[in-house]
Amino acid sequence: MALQRFGMAPLASGGRVAYALTGSGPHLLVAPGWLSHLELGWAIPAERMFHEALSSGRTLVRYDRPGCGLSDAYDGPRTMELELETIAAVTEAIGATTFDFLGFSLGAPVAAQWAADRPETISKLVVYGGWAAGESIGDEDSKRLILDLLATHWGLGSDLLTNLFAPDADAGTREGTASYQRAASSAGTAVELLTLAYELDVRPALSHVEAPTLVLHRTGDRAAPIAGGRELAAAIPNAEFVELEGRSHLPAIGDSQAVVDEVRRFLGLSALRRSVPTGLTARQSEVAALVAEGLTNRELADRLHITERSAESHLERIRLRLGFRSRAQVAAWYVATNPTK
Repeated sequence: MALQRFGMAPLASGGRVAYALTGSGPHLLVAPGWLSHLELGWAIPAERMFHEALSSGRTLVRYDRPGCGLSDAYDGPRTMELELETIAAVTEAIGATTFDFLGFSLGAPVAAQWAADRPETISKLVVYGGWAAGESIGDEDSKRLILDLLATHWGLGSDLLTNLFAPDADAGTREGTASYQRAASSAGTAVELLTLAYELDVRPALSHVEAPTLVLHRTGDRAAPIAGGRELAAAIPNAEFVELEGRSHLPAIGDSQAVVDEVRRFLGLSALRRSVPTGLTARQSEVAALVAEGLTNRELADRLHITERSAESHLERIRLRLGFRSRAQVAAWYVATNPTK
């Protein structure tokens, strides 16, 4: 069972971004999609299985953007320059001068831009579910409708986008994913990052990418049409393009094994199947359910007619079993594995 090792990287413009390391070996940096939370995302079994599979034979490096997840608050503009500054801060903090790079969704054009600007740093580049220009991922009316919904009804908007991004997920995973997205950022930040996704245009940079590149895209992706992936592959010199079956935009949802297999093949790693231990005793499951309800240890002890010390011990064993470090992760895991709707 892989464990995350956390750190904070200072940005040149001020503030810090959180990063997490998993596994060992050469670095594989992941540029995230729309929103991320290093702790709560790890509590979603499907997402954790995906990232653990990538961390065998590599030191997987993930980060939260400024103002997201565990990173410091941020109220400045959302730009490509900030995206690149964040990558520079993280790679400098971990001492990675060359690395493999995986970018998915919003992270795909960002990774391509970095690879074009800093070719000496990239060993191999993988982009999944990406696009060259944001204008290709929806018409103006649809974009305006989604942005307005996020701004005025953050809860409803996150549910809608989760259903769009992960139609193949079970109810618990959708509920857990939507919940951690709301915990990962404010409505304002969510709107700004989605606006950035709509506005980015990396077409001028693509011909300058020198690293061996794999472009992955699911044929039925409803959030980012496959035409965007084809455009990326056509514009990046000698890129390999692989179409995958499925309609979920998030790589960890649906047939995530196919995504993992292609990435590991391209990086020269052996095929691998991983699973996350999720079995708890009946009492531990009961405790986890009450943690998800928001009960404190004192309230939990009163509900179960045990001592507060016993409640603390149960929670500690749950965290050790699941490889978590916080109550919030336990709560997120329970929601994802025990849907209420």
